[in-house]
Amino acid sequence: MPGVLYRKERELLEFLSQFQRQYGYSPTLKEIAGATGHKSVSTVHAIIRTLVDKNYIQKVDGNARVLKIVDPNISAVMLKNLPSIELPLMGYIAAGKPLEPHTDPNATFQVSASILSGRKTAYVLQVKGESMIEDGILDGDYVVIERVQDATNGEIVVALVDDNLATLKRFYREGGKVVLKPANAKMDPIYPSSLKIQGKVVGLIRKYVS
Repeated sequence: MPGVLYRKERELLEFLSQFQRQYGYSPTLKEIAGATGHKSVSTVHAIIRTLVDKNYIQKVDGNARVLKIVDPNISAVMLKNLPSIELPLMGYIAAGKPLEPHTDPNATFQVSASILSGRKTAYVLQVKGESMIEDGILDGDYVVIERVQDATNGEIVVALVDDNLATLKRFYREGGKVVLKPANAKMDPIYPSSLKIQGKVVGLIRKYVS
């Protein structure tokens, strides 16, 4: 019989259920990390191992990418109890360019309420470009943003820099200066002379076109 679920374990199981229902296969560790707010895939791997030990999920054929929820009734309960919320789709963000408004000013995007803190207003942006690909954020992905005015080291933020240009980067303070770092070895970090944080990434959503 499955053991007690703690909050982080439940969040991962909820996301796994939702993702598999939508796409028919398991998410990557990076996709799970992005959706559940974990900075390290090793943390996600540890939670998965705990869920396996508690008999909630199992790995198929020894492949960590293929995860199966043991009891279909558990998946049904997770999906039934998983609230969703509509957030405004504000537009597109690309490195070094102004925010581009969405063509439909009334556009919304439905996301799982479990990825939001509930303490901040939130919105969705679609990513253009490849500056964050090594963090699993690909061209065409949607990022869920909670509005904040400050950030801690390592958080992925939406920032307005210098001449009001918008960018999506990891935020760091180094030697008294702010550095915005891409997750792409081919790109250089940004050392802005002025900076205004618009929000931080709390979730990642990917739509697949068949």
